[in-house]
Amino acid sequence: MANDIRIAPSILSADFGHLHDEVAAIDQAGADYIHIDVMDGHFVPNITFGAPVMKHIRNASKKIFDVHLMIAPVDQYLQDFANAGADIITIHAEAGPHIHRSLQQIRSMGKKAGIALNPATPTDFLDCIIDDVDLILCMTVNPGFGGQSFIPVIDKIKDIRGRIQASGNDIDLEVDGGITPDTAKDVIAAGANVLVAGTSVFKDGPDKYAENIQALRG
Repeated sequence: MANDIRIAPSILSADFGHLHDEVAAIDQAGADYIHIDVMDGHFVPNITFGAPVMKHIRNASKKIFDVHLMIAPVDQYLQDFANAGADIITIHAEAGPHIHRSLQQIRSMGKKAGIALNPATPTDFLDCIIDDVDLILCMTVNPGFGGQSFIPVIDKIKDIRGRIQASGNDIDLEVDGGITPDTAKDVIAAGANVLVAGTSVFKDGPDKYAENIQALRG
């Protein structure tokens, strides 16, 4: 199972003064995806960066750009991030009034569509949209800041995996928040196959990135 796990380092924990170099470094260190957290200061209490910054770092890696938009309303920004080089665009269940339309718009641009569930967002939300997504992101912290402690919603991850299997669709189950080598074991056992990690990858500097990524694979 560990060989099937994909690691998506979150550049939220990178050195923003050398962001292009940081993306290249985690690519070389064995990252499967580059996870890009975009925060708007409205949906979440923090601001990161927009599509122009992401476009600037796009040529630092040919890996999948896994873009997590913590933005509401989100629709007017989808095209910008698609144009800037996103491969996967994930939006939150609460990101707008017509989530089907938003997900369909992402797919119409040739991108994979993801839906993010906050720790308190019920999994029943997936019932009506599971045929419209390529990735489900289960948050194990409340979004908005890096370095938070893991919220142990293991049963929720298991529930989502069960819903994916019942749908018969090829959908990735990504987990984001407080992921360390210890918590990674639990979320992998619960059914996750993509792990987002910021602090636990970027701590200790570039010389340790490969070691830290490998540690998350178990």
